[in-house]
Amino acid sequence: MCRWLSYSGAPIFLEKLLFEPEFSLIQQSLHARKAVVATNGDGFGVGWYGERPVPGLYRDILPAWADPNLKSLAHQIRAKMFFAHVRASTGTATSRANCHPFSQGRWLFMHNGQIGGYDRIRRRLDALIPDELYPQRGGTTDSELIFLALFGFGLESDPAAALRRTVAAIGDIMAGAAVAEPLRMTAALSDGCSVWAVRYATDETPPSLFYCSIEEQRLIVSEPLDGDFDHWHQVPPGHLLVTDCAGRLDLEPFGP
Repeated sequence: MCRWLSYSGAPIFLEKLLFEPEFSLIQQSLHARKAVVATNGDGFGVGWYGERPVPGLYRDILPAWADPNLKSLAHQIRAKMFFAHVRASTGTATSRANCHPFSQGRWLFMHNGQIGGYDRIRRRLDALIPDELYPQRGGTTDSELIFLALFGFGLESDPAAALRRTVAAIGDIMAGAAVAEPLRMTAALSDGCSVWAVRYATDETPPSLFYCSIEEQRLIVSEPLDGDFDHWHQVPPGHLLVTDCAGRLDLEPFGP
């Protein structure tokens, strides 16, 4: 399973998230503590919102710990919002197009988990992507499919509802194909102001997800970045966490 983090708040340098913490995302790429797979070496990516309304994006197929360019960029890039992801493939190819985050216009998206029976129902799932966006599908992952499908379910007007409708539509296709394997996911979505983060599964074992809010900084992570568990809170299974530009944080039940 992949590891990821979302940061929003007062502008900081990316290295403060990727390299400096005790259990930084780079450390998690080598030794994840709360995942089935300890090593996440099938590529990585970072996205950020700086002075422009559309996000910057840097992705590569190298393991995150092995890319000297990432360390240099992280030392220089300062922003109010970051998405970062280290990938452990669940079967699709290791390619740049399959690395997270994914971007489309002002939106960023990243994901950890798997659609059960994906290989058997992929053609039916692809039909959830709006025709006008299908040429933008550059990779083969279920993650990118979920992202592009969101636009067909009202992402631009109601992101939370779009997430619910998309998960429900995927569940219907799985049920129609008698897929027994579960759908498990954590995912983060942003328009550069708010972040919507989901922890959900159709069985009892959704991937881990935590958050903390300290002064002007809000973090949502697959695993805590340090050992101070007083300020880390676990997102309950079947819940949606929403943060906004004003620093508000809301937790609500999530289900299709």
